[in-house]
Amino acid sequence: MERTAVNPWAWSAEMGFNQGEIVCGHSRTLYCSGQTAMSADGKPQHADDMAAQLGLSLDNLEAVLGEAGMPLANLVRLNVYTTDVDLLFRHYGVLASRLGAARVAPAITMLGVTRLAIPVLMVELEGTAVA
Repeated sequence: MERTAVNPWAWSAEMGFNQGEIVCGHSRTLYCSGQTAMSADGKPQHADDMAAQLGLSLDNLEAVLGEAGMPLANLVRLNVYTTDVDLLFRHYGVLASRLGAARVAPAITMLGVTRLAIPVLMVELEGTAVA
């Protein structure tokens, strides 16, 4: 698989994401449902703790990727939904450090939403990966 970053401006790459990615030569695409801070038995975790919710959401996203035989490095698109954009930005390092460690800078969209499906949850991650 060959990935080519598309960045008409340098600022997004400096923040750890690409404006777009061209992917060639891949054989599989995985569309992940939104992952939240849910335990393995489907119970919400870490009420009122954005950093912990973001970390567990990433763990759960990586679990889905892993079940498909893909590492986080295969992520080409990430949609981030949050009930508090300002609070998420204060904990953005949790996300940025994990993506940086995987040496991946997927195209990212962040949206502020009124609420998620389970009211105590504050962040949801929806990804697309290719291999």
